[in-house]
Amino acid sequence: MIHRDDLDNYCHNFLNVKNFKDYGPNGLQIEGSETINKIVSGVSANLDLIERAIEEKADAIFVHHGIFWDNESNVITGAKRKKIALLINNNINLFGYHLPLDDHPEVGNNIELGRILGIKKIKPVEDSYLWQGELKTDLKSFSSLIERELGRAPQLFGYMKKSINKIAWCTGGAQGFIDEAIKLKVDLFLSGEVSERTPAIAKENGITYISAGHHATERFGVQSLCNHLCSKFKLQHQFIEVDNSV
Repeated sequence: MIHRDDLDNYCHNFLNVKNFKDYGPNGLQIEGSETINKIVSGVSANLDLIERAIEEKADAIFVHHGIFWDNESNVITGAKRKKIALLINNNINLFGYHLPLDDHPEVGNNIELGRILGIKKIKPVEDSYLWQGELKTDLKSFSSLIERELGRAPQLFGYMKKSINKIAWCTGGAQGFIDEAIKLKVDLFLSGEVSERTPAIAKENGITYISAGHHATERFGVQSLCNHLCSKFKLQHQFIEVDNSV
């Protein structure tokens, strides 16, 4: 068991929140009970996750995608009002960590995805959100591995190289970083989504691009963070998967 403010402060320091300029607030977004014993984690603070957390009698929810974003309206109406009301009425804290959770060197989305996919010599790319590493595999085997580990078939675009030795990746909606990946001279760049321009850019530059799913690539960081918190503060934790095909 831990006090809400102590948990908030610990996560703020552990995730180096102050070092990130993000698109929304990182940390405690909705205040609930002062003492926390059971935490639920999920990718996004959607209604299904909140309702499941209420059923599980959770004291706090940890997510990668929170409720508040800079590019959204500040008016609290409709679905947003319903979600916030449920959290407040059931005294549940909501913690959200976006870019700090993507980039963390121990529990982040990128390093966890790299580990799951068996990438070697993992390291972040300097002055970028990209990560890079090495593989000794072929495209068919690697695609099968992604489908097995992430639970969805990846989409492949561009130049279909048979052997994969050098890879760059960034979880979520990071397809726009493909130009940076090309400069790294990798065989393959992986992210969660694909834009209209991505297939042509990949093909024209002799690189394979894999869209493995925004939600699917960002399941692991929040689980790793909460497992760390459990070992540190003796909390109970349950990850709740809310199906999302994107």
